[in-house]
Amino acid sequence: MRQVKAIPAGFGIRAFVIILALLVVFGGIGLLLWHRASPRTIATVEYPMLESNDVPTMIAASPDGAVWFTIDSAAAVGRIQDGKMLRLPKPARNLEPIGLAVAPDGAAWYTDGPAKVVSRMSPSGDITSVDIDTPIARLGQIALAPNGAAWFAEPNAFSVTRLKDGVLKRHLVDSARPGLLGIAVAADGTVWATDQGADQIVRIGVDGVMRTYEVPTRGSSPSDIAVDAKGTVWFLEFRGNKLGRLQDGKFEEFSFGEQNVGPTGIAVAPDGSIWFCELRTGGLGRFRDGKIEVFKLKRENARPYSVSVDRAGNVWYADITGWVGKFAAGDAKR
Repeated sequence: MRQVKAIPAGFGIRAFVIILALLVVFGGIGLLLWHRASPRTIATVEYPMLESNDVPTMIAASPDGAVWFTIDSAAAVGRIQDGKMLRLPKPARNLEPIGLAVAPDGAAWYTDGPAKVVSRMSPSGDITSVDIDTPIARLGQIALAPNGAAWFAEPNAFSVTRLKDGVLKRHLVDSARPGLLGIAVAADGTVWATDQGADQIVRIGVDGVMRTYEVPTRGSSPSDIAVDAKGTVWFLEFRGNKLGRLQDGKFEEFSFGEQNVGPTGIAVAPDGSIWFCELRTGGLGRFRDGKIEVFKLKRENARPYSVSVDRAGNVWYADITGWVGKFAAGDAKR
């Protein structure tokens, strides 16, 4: 049986998809195995890209009802408002744009490696940027704190980095194999990040003190991460084929079973449900009440990559085959 290799942080989106297509299904038993209901095909509303070569990557719902998304290899950021898609220009072409977050004022924050900046785009498309002071900028995901700071993963600098009032402050991670990628900020300001290379979850308290937690499954490649309203940390193990939970310093891991689903993207819904994408199987997954249900997208070639849930409970996803979709709240809550 071939070993499934982890996808390193910063790996190209198109290459990522090609490798996923070649993955061999493998078994994996976590500490807990939840009930996995049979997938059911769902109806969604989907918006095609305005340009045929556009690849939507990360997605984030805004408090004002809009939905933002990044576009791989394009000099633009996407936005859907009132059912209309816009393509807002930016100075440089994106490359692996995996950092996106939306502020309470409706502005989008995104990482831009090729331009070596972290930028804020207003709903009207106005851009302000802060330079990254390294020769090469490899940037991971980004999240916003209650105090307005933007936190992002900076793998080439081995840092979880804070941007506040135009000033960068790096928190260096002491790891033999650093591979920082995912990031989330809790309501109390605590910052959480994933270190793929070291199989660790990183915590930075409001006092700036850092602590790392070893994920029980070695070689699991923790990737996307989210924090729910109670402060519980949820994360995906891409290589481990599991959903992880870290609560009060203790881990639980929930196996997806024998099929390698290619878990990517994670979001917490207003009702506490955990949503994620199954990139390899073309579906959306929901963890609720100790079980997982899979909602398979109609298109056979569907490859949902990231997910976000708006205040009404609608589940939005970015499909790298060229679509942004919405799974309506009424159906998503059933």
